Amino acid sequence: MPTIAAVATPLSPAGLGVIRVSGPDAVPLCDRVFRGKRPLSALQGYEAQYGHVFDAEGDIDDAVALVFRAPHSYTGEDTVELSCHGGTYILRRVLRAVIAAGARPAEGGEFTRRAFLNGKMDLSGAEAVMDLIAAEGKLAAKTALAAREGALYRRLSAVKDTLLSMSAQIAAFIDYPDDDVPPLPTETLIASLEEARGILSRLNATADAGRILRDGIDTAIVGAPNVGKSTLMNLLSGCERSIVTDIAGTTRDVVEETVLLGDVRLRLSDTAGLRNTADTVEAIGVQKARERMDAAALVLAVFDGSRPLDEEDLALLQSLKARLSLLIVNKQDLSPDIPAPLLESGLPLVQLSAKSGDGLERLREAVTELTGLAALTGDEPLLANERQRIGAFRCQQAIEAAIGALQSGLCEDAANVCIDEALTAVLELTGERTSDAVVGEVFRRFCVGK
Repeated sequence: MPTIAAVATPLSPAGLGVIRVSGPDAVPLCDRVFRGKRPLSALQGYEAQYGHVFDAEGDIDDAVALVFRAPHSYTGEDTVELSCHGGTYILRRVLRAVIAAGARPAEGGEFTRRAFLNGKMDLSGAEAVMDLIAAEGKLAAKTALAAREGALYRRLSAVKDTLLSMSAQIAAFIDYPDDDVPPLPTETLIASLEEARGILSRLNATADAGRILRDGIDTAIVGAPNVGKSTLMNLLSGCERSIVTDIAGTTRDVVEETVLLGDVRLRLSDTAGLRNTADTVEAIGVQKARERMDAAALVLAVFDGSRPLDEEDLALLQSLKARLSLLIVNKQDLSPDIPAPLLESGLPLVQLSAKSGDGLERLREAVTELTGLAALTGDEPLLANERQRIGAFRCQQAIEAAIGALQSGLCEDAANVCIDEALTAVLELTGERTSDAVVGEVFRRFCVGK
């Protein structure tokens, strides 16, 4: 396997920059571009040395070389990290020197891919690396770190071990009838499968929360004109993102912004006020608002708490029954009362003043609860992407089919076919049995230095 190199820190002016080199020739190769008191080949793992990096034109910068010896490195290979000043010119020149000495430029995610191939982490742990880098909140970072350290893998391994043991015992009983291999009681088989199904069921129940935590949620702010939608948009954005006036119908197009509300990333759309209008341009905006509300995964429906509800408010309230929605009673500074139809709707509700920001914490708590993130501690395993969700769902379906076969009185061989299907799904989840195409897709979104 060739030795690879890349800049492992952002390529922008900074106090420190790191060039990572990994592969069988990492140490002797770096000896050709680094000069210290001792050659790097004389260093043990986890040893660092101060010196200078240089190329054919002379010294480039003073630097610190940190040596990792296989298999005790991130990739499982011999690795050297050259830390120098973080100027873009310096980093590019050091990288060119390392490549001229014999390294190949690393591809996106190649360091982590080698870590996976060398058994340093399973595939779900590898996926968590980019989730950890991309995390924008405490809960997202904590959850990604738990996955990186094997929280999901341990749950999947428990399922895998159960399925492997059952499959082996059933196969031995069927294939070697003369060896007096005792059959497993049907009740025991079903009990073990039920336990495995429970693990998968709990994992699948976290799929939506994991997806929201990782990718955010499409959210539409809707309501009648002048209820405070644009003021709420500006409050959540932390800046004047939408135009706010006392004139009804000011917002005529969809204004978009992504914000972090607590641990929930909201991909917000501020929409035109919902009403019947003869204004052609405003009518187009209202139609776009309705379309955006239909497409949104979460609706923040804003109502003016300082006045009675009108027909448009009531029509909006009725349309929210089958949606993931949160009622926001705005302008609580003008009136503390909540209109009765909102209270009687049974939908979650918060009061706030978008103008002053009073009630923003209540809104954060309500959104966190509504999206399922309030139940997460960050330590539990989560299915964080579609690949994992599909694999876990397939595994659960196959286990349920095996349970059904046994409960219907079918032979163990029929149940074992389903168990093997479940085993294939869980091994694809962990990466122990998967195609190069799937592995390539997992690492496609990684940055080059990781």
